[in-house]
Amino acid sequence: MTLVAEDTAILEEDRLRADLYDYLGLMLSGPPAAALLAQSAGLRGDGSALGQAIAGLARVAGASRPEAVRREYNALFIGLGRGELLPYASYYMTGFLNEKPLARLRTDMAALGITRAPNVFEPEDNIASLMEMMGGLIVGRFASPAGLEQQKQFFNKHIGPWAPHFFSDLQGARASVLYASVGAVGAALLDIEREAFRLGSG
Repeated sequence: MTLVAEDTAILEEDRLRADLYDYLGLMLSGPPAAALLAQSAGLRGDGSALGQAIAGLARVAGASRPEAVRREYNALFIGLGRGELLPYASYYMTGFLNEKPLARLRTDMAALGITRAPNVFEPEDNIASLMEMMGGLIVGRFASPAGLEQQKQFFNKHIGPWAPHFFSDLQGARASVLYASVGAVGAALLDIEREAFRLGSG
C-alpha cells in the first residue's frame, strides 16, 4: 500500500491501538521470521483480557521455532489448493471470494487514498491488509489521522461484521498453535474496539 505520513500529534492510546493492529497485520501477512518471533516472545501483558492474551502469545512465541511456524501458517492459510481458513471478508460475509464486500472496500480505499502495493496480489479484503489499513487510519499513514467517526465507520463496515468470527475460527483451527494465540489477541482487541466505538469513546 502507498503510505503517506503527516506530522500530526497522535494520542499515545491511539498509537498503541495502531501498533497492535499493525502487529496483527504483520503476523497474518506471512509466517514470522526469527526476529519477529523473538519480539513477540518479549511482549508483556497485564490483568486485562487483552493483556492476558498478549502474555499467552508471548509464552507460545518463546517456545516456537520459525520452521514449525512456517508449516503452521501454510497449513492454515495456503495448504494444497487452499488452507484450513480463508481469511477474506467476502468469504466470511457471502461464502464466496471476490464478492460485494471486496468491491465496497475498494471504493472506500479509493476515497481514503489507500492503494494496494504493486507487489501484493492478495485481494484487499484479507485480514492482514484490513488490520494494516485500520492501523494506518488511526495514525494517519494514508492522509490525516482519521477521526473517531471515520474509524468507527470503517471498522463497522469492513472489520466488525466478520473479523471476530475469523479470529474465533483461528483459535479453534486444527493447525493452530502459535496462531491460536494470535487469534486470542485479535479477538480481545476487536472486543475492546467494538465497545469503545459503541460508547463513542476512543
